[in-house]
Amino acid sequence: MHNFRFSVEIEKDIDGYTAFCPELQGCYTQGETYEEVLDNIRDVIRIHVDDHIESGDTIPQAQLINLTTVDVPPHR
Repeated sequence: MHNFRFSVEIEKDIDGYTAFCPELQGCYTQGETYEEVLDNIRDVIRIHVDDHIESGDTIPQAQLINLTTVDVPPHR
């Protein structure tokens, strides 16, 4: 069986965690813990991939993603 590799962005907020996959439009989920959101995003990605396969669509693969932070001073 062939494995697919996708980028996943996970963010923590006051309610738990959210995750999304940039390569698959509309592919996002949430969870109370990091482990839960990671399991959830795997399930959501699997559903998207299965739908793409059934439709005969090309499955987008991960591109190079660069995550960084920037400092922004307040506007005065």
